[in-house]
Amino acid sequence: QVQLVESGGGSVQAGGSLRLSCVASGLSYNKYCMGWFRQAPGKEREGVATSYVTGITTYADSVKGRFTISRDNAENTLFLQMNSLKPEDTAMYYCAASLRYCSRAWRDFGYWGQGTQVTVSS
Repeated sequence: QVQLVESGGGSVQAGGSLRLSCVASGLSYNKYCMGWFRQAPGKEREGVATSYVTGITTYADSVKGRFTISRDNAENTLFLQMNSLKPEDTAMYYCAASLRYCSRAWRDFGYWGQGTQVTVSS
């Protein structure tokens, strides 16, 4: 049974930082593309960043230069370091896994965590 468990969300002021973690179990982690997605109330889920097993990463334009995705294949853990946070980054953040694709399209990902809330105040 695949499980993805996120942690690290919280409330911060604009300009602050948070580090999200996602621990994966029940899958061959080093074979999967891993991604972070977010969804704000009333908005569609959007891809924030992805990390492929080769080390290739992609980012949404809105977070480039502020967010960094990384993975520890030995510990089956995915991270998202978020710096210079803005109020528009407020959303539920989800970790997801895909065996076949590595895009930022949420429909390509078959496994999802429950999410962790990030709230950025101005």
